[in-house]
Amino acid sequence: MMKVGCTAKKWVRRWTYCFAASVLLIGTTSLMADELGIHSVDIPLYEALWAGSAHADPNAEAFTHWDEDTPPLVSTSCAKCHSGFGYQDYLGADGSAAGVVDAAAAKSVIDCAACHNEATEALTSVVFPSGVEVKDLGPEARCMVCHQGRESKVSVDKVITDAGLADPNKQDTASTKVTFKNIHYNAAAVTLYGATTMGGYQYDGKSYDPKFAHVQGVDTCIACHDQHSLEVRLELCVTCHPGADADDLSAAADSGLKSIRMMGSTHDYDGDGDTLEGIAGEIEGLQAALYAAIQAYATNAGAPIAYDAHANPYFFKDLNGDGQADPNEAKSANKYAPWTPRLLKAAFNYQVSLKDPGAFAHNAKYIIQLLFDSIEDLDPANVAKLTRDDAGHFAGSHEQWRHWDVDGKVSGSCSKCHSATGLPFFIQEAVTASQPLSNGMLCTTCHNAMPAFTRYEVKTALFPSGAKLDTGDLGSNLCISCHQGRESTVSVNTKIAGLDLDTVSSKVSFMNVHYFAAGATLFGTQAKGAYEYAGKTYAGRLAHVAAFDVCTECHETHTGEVKTETCATAFCHGTKSVKNIRKDARDFDGDGNKAEGLAREIETLSEKLLATIKDYAANVAKAAIVYDGHAYPYFFADSNGNGQVDEGEGKYVSWTPRLLQAAYNYQYAQKDPGAFAHNGEYMIQVLNDSIADLGTKVTVDTSKLVRP
Repeated sequence: MMKVGCTAKKWVRRWTYCFAASVLLIGTTSLMADELGIHSVDIPLYEALWAGSAHADPNAEAFTHWDEDTPPLVSTSCAKCHSGFGYQDYLGADGSAAGVVDAAAAKSVIDCAACHNEATEALTSVVFPSGVEVKDLGPEARCMVCHQGRESKVSVDKVITDAGLADPNKQDTASTKVTFKNIHYNAAAVTLYGATTMGGYQYDGKSYDPKFAHVQGVDTCIACHDQHSLEVRLELCVTCHPGADADDLSAAADSGLKSIRMMGSTHDYDGDGDTLEGIAGEIEGLQAALYAAIQAYATNAGAPIAYDAHANPYFFKDLNGDGQADPNEAKSANKYAPWTPRLLKAAFNYQVSLKDPGAFAHNAKYIIQLLFDSIEDLDPANVAKLTRDDAGHFAGSHEQWRHWDVDGKVSGSCSKCHSATGLPFFIQEAVTASQPLSNGMLCTTCHNAMPAFTRYEVKTALFPSGAKLDTGDLGSNLCISCHQGRESTVSVNTKIAGLDLDTVSSKVSFMNVHYFAAGATLFGTQAKGAYEYAGKTYAGRLAHVAAFDVCTECHETHTGEVKTETCATAFCHGTKSVKNIRKDARDFDGDGNKAEGLAREIETLSEKLLATIKDYAANVAKAAIVYDGHAYPYFFADSNGNGQVDEGEGKYVSWTPRLLQAAYNYQYAQKDPGAFAHNGEYMIQVLNDSIADLGTKVTVDTSKLVRP
């Protein structure tokens, strides 16, 4: 077998010779870097794969666009990605400075030498048009240098600011200084990294999904695409997504992949009633809705608009108002102008979604968010039937996953439930440790084997009180490993031990049970999640009917949504609203209404408890208090006594042990919104006792309250 050798130092200048020799040597010729000890590479195989790819097509517009120029050189603004020589120039592989194209480049496809040289071997970071640098990359960095687009939120905001229209009140002011910004083609890396690189127009005040988190090992460009043919590695996709299977995988790429949607993305985002279509179909529906909204906005502004994806600059004046970019309209001389900032933002995002045809796979949630927000900004009424975000477990843009972004990792005290890898680590090691940031849960958060999708086995869940409890269902035990809160009767008693119940103490501070402690509510006094008063007895685990007494029987496993149709039709409850359900005719809250649902009984008791807390704080602790369920640490000093949290009013500090006990229970009731269903009797007992205990120090009428 004949070999051709190239050392690393001579790789660039000798590549032409090496490549030419490999073409001449038929069949089994290999390129062998003997000095480096690299294994033989079958060049004809890779050359054949590459030759059929878009990177190697010398007749494609991407490489012929400059043919009519004199001389036919690729401009410095384009050569980085439209000439193999320009790509090497940009990376400094030709000996020039890296990060800039020094001169117009000769015509060239993206050849072997473009990606195989010392500069690309050393490439570990990429700077995006927004100015954001993504670091710690592998070979996929070579792809991301070009597949990143040319514009971003930053450049869109700049053109608006430069036009003097950044003021929120000027978003509908048209100006010839505002021009369309084109993301450019196949900006897959921008989609993949989402909010991190700000490639789409991200509206101020909104949160967006960062990098799409796919399964480990299949989450980079070259893990999903063959780096030579560029084709999707469908043989990997079908491992977990049978819908992508076909006899001829390459031919089925579009139809197969477009039928896929993850179990964490089950909402009807485009509002067409079809939740079985692939996520690509949801995006297409939103694209249609956004285009309609763009046209309606432009028409209402007196300047109809039309789009043509194949004619630069894409958006044109719709002269005859037929909604189409007719051949005589789709010309540069008829480009759409003037733009308003609001219209520009929406049009930019529309183009972003269209110019990455694989967006549905690269980061569907980010694209859905961009489309939704653009539609909403043009006219809020348009999103009435649309959905923006996934359910909480997969809502990667929400606070429960993004809280640690500044830190760069999820702390060990939070990682068990707020990272994709924390729960598996805890199950295996019985301890917590800091974990990487997550974009919501992954399949591997709960499933220990892929693609078998078997779940981790948790036989008992350890609660904050120290109790080890078992629902009787391994899947539900996974749920309550997190849905259990972070405090308990035990921790509250530890905090106030030895202190006078009605004396303000600096040793007492508010203790937050945390969110959705449904498992603790379900088990009642066995878990002691709420504060239980000494001398009182409390209900244990809710005794519901056997077929519906664990998490996974009442909630859809992935979305967490309540199976309300089962509640209404199965055996007992004839209402479609679970909040209307009650099994006891007693009037627990004393308002005279025995027909309202148990949820309303708990709401009224909570309202009465909060009023009593305020009374006690003002008259016993001598410092007014106010509550805000959306602002940590929830209880604030009501300095001006107006009953609401105002700017400058800090956290409440005048705690007595008795006030803490009651406030803890009030927060508990607020942070388990399903307490009425999880264990309504236990929750009513806790609220009733809190009101009664505070009532020993302030005037409160408890005569009509009924304790189960």
